[in-house]
Order: sequence, then structure tokens, then C-alpha cells
Amino acid sequence: MTAPFLSLAQIRNRLVLTARWVLREHRPAPDGRCPVCRTAGCPAAAAARDVLRAATQVHLWHPTEPDRAAPRRVDDGG
Repeated sequence: MTAPFLSLAQIRNRLVLTARWVLREHRPAPDGRCPVCRTAGCPAAAAARDVLRAATQVHLWHPTEPDRAAPRRVDDGG
């Protein structure tokens, strides 16, 4: 499927899967450097961590409905 036909939840899930894949590929070697970027502070891994942090903080919800638990005020007309 292409992006215009995906729901927000599907887009979020794809972002999470991609970020996890990037973190697996850019996991630091025993010497502390990224095997792909060959740097100690891998910018790709940092960006993937930021994406995961943002994706887990976003809560997808439906539009709010009126509170059904609140009692309705009855106007007795007097």
C-alpha cells in the first residue's frame, strides 16, 4: 500500500519498525563505534531513538464524545 491509503496507526507502526531496524544495523561494536557510520556517536541511531521516543509519546485517539457520565440538567420550566 502507498502512504495516502494508510491510517495514522499504520504510519506510526511503519516508523517504529524502521527505527528499530536502524537501531539493529547501527548497534555499537565492542569498541563503541557504529559499524556502519564508524563513529562513536552515531547520528542515525540517535535519530532512530528520537523517532521511537516521539512515536511512543503520541497517543492516537478518536474524537472526544460528550461525557456520558455527567448528569444532565433537567429544566422543569419554572
